[in-house]
Amino acid sequence: MIYEILGWAGTILVVMAYFLVSNDVISSQSLIYQIMNASGAVFLGISVFKKKAWASFGLQVIWFIIGIIAIANIVF
Repeated sequence: MIYEILGWAGTILVVMAYFLVSNDVISSQSLIYQIMNASGAVFLGISVFKKKAWASFGLQVIWFIIGIIAIANIVF
């Protein structure tokens, strides 16, 4: 049950981030956008890891790395 909740939380974060950027509410260069994406990737990654969905897990790892690099570029 907890893995399903994490998966849905991750989905909501990633979709909301995309929605907000697509509607010019936030910038793709904003810290909140990158945090939403990276957090969503972590939550989804935990969920798909538990389900042994390896391709999806690999995507979430890559998505998380991209988010962390973007966060580092914004902060530093």
